[in-house]
Amino acid sequence: MNLARVDHPFIIAGKTYSSRLLVGTGKYKDMEETRQAIEASGAEIVTVAVRRTNIGQNKDEENLLDVISPDRYTILPNTAGCYDAETAIRTCRLARELLGGRNLVKLEILADQKTLFPNVVETLKAAKVLVDEGFEVMVYTSDDPIIARELEAIGCIAVMPLAGLIGTGLGICNPYNLRIILEEAKVPVLVDAGVGTASDATIAMEMGCAAVLMNSAIADAQQPVLMAQAMRHAIEAGRLAYLAGRMPKKLYASASSPLDGIIA
Repeated sequence: MNLARVDHPFIIAGKTYSSRLLVGTGKYKDMEETRQAIEASGAEIVTVAVRRTNIGQNKDEENLLDVISPDRYTILPNTAGCYDAETAIRTCRLARELLGGRNLVKLEILADQKTLFPNVVETLKAAKVLVDEGFEVMVYTSDDPIIARELEAIGCIAVMPLAGLIGTGLGICNPYNLRIILEEAKVPVLVDAGVGTASDATIAMEMGCAAVLMNSAIADAQQPVLMAQAMRHAIEAGRLAYLAGRMPKKLYASASSPLDGIIA
């Protein structure tokens, strides 16, 4: 079969995954809806905000891991809600302790509560410490190709530029910067934040992203479980389209049937 591109497995921290959709666990109405939506998404990596979700640190509260089993999913603890390197580093250390010494984390340091834009200065600072401590860092960042390059050089195992601001659903606001990051990166590039609907996810995959991480696009949908199914198919369709290679865009029409042999 002659594909325009050869597919490569999606590998994170030495483990191969069949799903290229990563999902969050926030904003659902209850634990049961969380479970149903994540199951419908087909995701194998589930990210959890350690500062906002109980995964064992609060013994008297409902534990998310009771419905999202670490035996079935790769739990990706994240530092959502952190606004400086020190707090983010401390959160990652706590997550490693709670999850039995696992080193995989998603580093996310925000600049302010209004935009939730990444604070790249603090992110770079924290990434250096965490990598030195043996963490396998997937990192949320701006769509600045230079910052993405620096994070990769530090040793982050995946770079996760935003498509749009967290929770906005605006889709990919700056495809040109994202394209530069994709061209330069030697580690997986995942779109993180800004996806609003299935077509946004498909576009990210058609551009060549290794995967897409989302939460609000599913949890804030009118029917989250149905949207989770849509996102699952969108990711798969986008990857196949990327591998197939789209037809060139043309200004004028061209016949889809050959002209040779037409009866006069």
